[in-house]
Amino acid sequence: MFETEAELAETQALLDASLAGASGHLQSIIRAGERTLTARQLVNECQGMCTLALATVTARGEPRISGGDGHLLHGRWVIGTSRSAAKARHLAARPAISAAYMIGEELGVFTHGRAVTLNPPDGPEDPAWPEVSGYLRTFYGDDAGFDWGEVVFYRIDPHWMVAWSSDPSKVAG
Repeated sequence: MFETEAELAETQALLDASLAGASGHLQSIIRAGERTLTARQLVNECQGMCTLALATVTARGEPRISGGDGHLLHGRWVIGTSRSAAKARHLAARPAISAAYMIGEELGVFTHGRAVTLNPPDGPEDPAWPEVSGYLRTFYGDDAGFDWGEVVFYRIDPHWMVAWSSDPSKVAG
């Protein structure tokens, strides 16, 4: 777990506010205190690599969905893709992004936010990049089969996030 107590509190506040502002339909499925995960349960469940469904938007306003590796670090998803990928072009022009992590009908984490480039090709790195890069290199290894300079990494700064479980008591917290 990489989150500080302050980051856990911030993530919990985001989870609570997001659910409180959700539609009645969503609240009938993700019932507060009954089917929700705490921030601590969320970060414990999402350790290591999580396969995410990622949604971006084309120039014509059409949604596009793709898969990607997600790593929950400091309460924020970190994702990567090739700098030449359509996803990277979409995010460069329109940084709005949605992510979903699901395990069958047992768990779902849904996030809407803004993608922030951590390692731009021509600009200053995000202050978080050295720590994130170190984690990613430890996770994937320097010989991971891809050129680290060709991969762009993003942090999703969420403005909305909910975490649901059919049985939160089975999720470590």
